[in-house]
Amino acid sequence: MSQKIIIDPVTRIEGHAKITIHLDDSGQVDDARFHVTEFRGFEKFCEGRPLWEMPGITGRICGICPVSHLLASAKAGDRILAVKIPPAAEKLRRLMNLGQIIQSHALSFFHLSAPDLLLGLDSDPASRNVFGLIAAEPELARNGIRLRQFGQEIIEVIGGKKIHPAWAVPGGVRNHLSDQGKVKISDRLPEAKAIILNALAKFKSLLKDFETEAQTFGNFPSLFMGLVGKDGEWEHYDGKIRFVDSGGNIIADRLDPTRYQEFIAEAVEPWSYLKFPYYRPLGYPAKQDSCNLQNGIYRVGPLARLNICSRIGTPLGDRELKEFRDRGSGTINSSFFYHYARLIEILVCIEQIEQLLEDSDLNSDRLRAKAGINQLEGIGVSEAPRGTLFHHYHVDENG
Repeated sequence: MSQKIIIDPVTRIEGHAKITIHLDDSGQVDDARFHVTEFRGFEKFCEGRPLWEMPGITGRICGICPVSHLLASAKAGDRILAVKIPPAAEKLRRLMNLGQIIQSHALSFFHLSAPDLLLGLDSDPASRNVFGLIAAEPELARNGIRLRQFGQEIIEVIGGKKIHPAWAVPGGVRNHLSDQGKVKISDRLPEAKAIILNALAKFKSLLKDFETEAQTFGNFPSLFMGLVGKDGEWEHYDGKIRFVDSGGNIIADRLDPTRYQEFIAEAVEPWSYLKFPYYRPLGYPAKQDSCNLQNGIYRVGPLARLNICSRIGTPLGDRELKEFRDRGSGTINSSFFYHYARLIEILVCIEQIEQLLEDSDLNSDRLRAKAGINQLEGIGVSEAPRGTLFHHYHVDENG
């Protein structure tokens, strides 16, 4: 007789979820569902709040990536004010977002994933966690903690707090990066780069032990979506939307992210609070077509960003991107390689931080374009560590 297996809660994720596996009469898997069980309600309780409060409020959506919501919210506010923010403000926002990606990816890889990868998928669950990793691989575990700390320090140095910094505002940012703060970040860069290069080498050495998982884990055709720069380079803060299919073909490019509703739609399912976005022209699949290349389901985040970009734009990043892509043809479709992509993105972030710290615009005191309410609608789009993030606001004449 048919039955179902329930895993509740799912642990070592950033959020709340459970999994239901449905078995048929012969005991084979007939269906599997990932239920997002948390309901937040921000869309509703933000109604009636002043525009100026929105970055501080929406940063609370996530304790792991508050900066992502802070920046997307501030960018939506920029559009409502109808201003172009000063160059220093944009570069400081970029610097904070790079720190955010580093700390979030370091948490995901070293704290949540590395116990499985380093201790083995069949090791004792009681010790297959970050504490078991500290006991078995103390240097690697310490490095992971240090790397996450580095990303958090960048956020703290710029925004005053590691978590929920109310720093980016509609029109720009509240304060500049001090000379002391710049030195503090700069002094940590050599250690951070050494840690991520060693982690990349360690992960690549493990791939031979996980050949089956790399081939089978979440390996299915889908679209990939994210932001790219003006020449198709890797982007994390601004740019245009690009969609790529599983064969590496660009199917849509240079899409204005503020017009996302023209090419992205959302479906809902009765068994999850999660929305199911899809590329509107190809539609939302029926269950039996879920692995059909021609439907509009797309993936986002680090794997998608590496699959859609034409290049990285930094020396070590471009070298790693080439090696990454040599492991597949067209795009890398196995979700196992999200781990690999996170490590590459950490390296790219460190390289871009090195470049930004040399930028003379960071010394400017021109940090904010001040204006009143000039438009009644604004959309802000940025890349969060786990994917492309959209904030869409409607305001009245008083904001």
